[in-house]
Amino acid sequence: MSLLVVGLSHRSAPVSVLERAALSADAQAKLLQDTLAAEPATEAAVLATCNRIELYADVDKFHAGVAELSTLLAQHSGVGLEELTPYLYVHYEDRAVHHLFSVACGLDSMVVGEGQILGQIKDALARSQDLHTAGKLLNDLFQQALRVGKRAHSETGIDRAGQSLVTFGLEQLAARGPVDAWAKGKRALVIGAGSMSSLAAATLARAGVEEVVVANRTLERAHRLAEILTESGTGVTARAVPMDDVADELTRADVAISCTGATGLVLTADAVAAAVADRLPAVARRTGDVPAQATGGSADQAVRPAAGNAAGSDDGCPVDLSDVAAARGFSVAGEAAVAGMDAATLEQHAAWVDNAPAERRAADPQADADAIAALVAAASVTGRLPERRGPLPSSAAAARPAVLALLDLAMPRDIDAAVHRLEGVRLVDIESLAEASADAPMADDVEKVRGIVSDEVAAFGAAQRAAHITPTVVALRTMAADVVAGEMARLEGRLPGLEDKQRAEITQTVRRVVDKLLHAPTVRVKQLAGEPGGAGYADALRTLFDLDPQTVAAVSRADHMNNENDDPNRGRA
Repeated sequence: MSLLVVGLSHRSAPVSVLERAALSADAQAKLLQDTLAAEPATEAAVLATCNRIELYADVDKFHAGVAELSTLLAQHSGVGLEELTPYLYVHYEDRAVHHLFSVACGLDSMVVGEGQILGQIKDALARSQDLHTAGKLLNDLFQQALRVGKRAHSETGIDRAGQSLVTFGLEQLAARGPVDAWAKGKRALVIGAGSMSSLAAATLARAGVEEVVVANRTLERAHRLAEILTESGTGVTARAVPMDDVADELTRADVAISCTGATGLVLTADAVAAAVADRLPAVARRTGDVPAQATGGSADQAVRPAAGNAAGSDDGCPVDLSDVAAARGFSVAGEAAVAGMDAATLEQHAAWVDNAPAERRAADPQADADAIAALVAAASVTGRLPERRGPLPSSAAAARPAVLALLDLAMPRDIDAAVHRLEGVRLVDIESLAEASADAPMADDVEKVRGIVSDEVAAFGAAQRAAHITPTVVALRTMAADVVAGEMARLEGRLPGLEDKQRAEITQTVRRVVDKLLHAPTVRVKQLAGEPGGAGYADALRTLFDLDPQTVAAVSRADHMNNENDDPNRGRA
């Protein structure tokens, strides 16, 4: 076994990089085909979720395999290799098995213990099988990973530690309060009809929302999901609409969840601003707070207060200070507060910093100035900051009265991150979920799951090593049978007058002698092969008995073909 995995996840890369590296279904298929065409790889599978992209392969050379798989990931993700490399991790052989088993159990998930990953592993296996890129190793590996994940959930309380990303996201929207109480009576809009969107719709229905509207590019799938919700027995009213109706439905929704496969934004800041324009309380309609569509202004005006004329006052700052009055520093609420601003507005912000009163100044004004200069330089290249950073601190965001709650579970994101500065809007996305989950408590059962993973990794490795020596043992016994047959033919030439009964008795006696001589060594060598480093015993057998490597390879091919013929559905996820 020469299993290699190269990948990146929420643990190794920022969400902005994961978002850019996300692979569409077509890109995953092309990546698998190109990996198999590459010289070091004989099998390949891709595990791509909202917070990880991993390429698994059976390779004959480690260093060449790492180089090739890294290059392929960069090519198909569209992120340059030099930029991507610092975020990549590599696991090989037993460590690669341990990694996948840990992933299957939810130990490596953003929300520890969540069970959705099992379905994603199942999909990854099915995809590689459909494209014929998974051979014996990856079939065995992924099927065992599914069994290990199910075992972890059935034998431990890991479910108490984890939950679905949907539930976790709704808890954040509910300010970590009871989701049922928060959702009761609300009108929900679900954008997308895939597995994650369907789970979100079902979760909202069980939580007690009054209505669920499903929007999808394929209207038939939206209708199907709406019918399932209507017949679920939760009492929810469900209907389907085309994607063109999303803007209108958003004006009536209290909560919207989006998870599509779109490569661009599904909800822009302007669209969200328009949706809440007529729903904001009068107290929020200060000058500059009115959304762009209500004033004829730009999207930038929609997401922050207009600048005043009093230098050194809060009114002269293009960043909304109302939620973070006690904060200090150039951006007051961190870089999140200036994400998406254009270069001109950042320069205006720099001028405000230069003239800000002492109580607003940071301890290190020069650091503030340097940070703003760097942001201005970045914005000058593309017209505005290229990276949309996370939302306001949770304490400030939670304090805002929200008429529209948004949950973005897509990767790349569906909802413009700039909407987090809109009055009356609360946004939770993958990035903010990653930050929130970092402080989530770990259940005691996590240690039990880790023990299960360790045991299963050892068992899988032993089985693979034992399977590796089986063709050699079969080839050895085949050679012994050929020797017996040759000697009996030779005896027939010397003693042609032997009776059939005598000939049969002699043949049986010789075979028993050979079997007894080979029994103990072959049983023992299988036991030893199951131990770490036991793969060398197959080489020793081939050398000691001068076995033809081609014969051993032929036995391996015949065994694989027999397994497939015996069970046509072998390996199906």
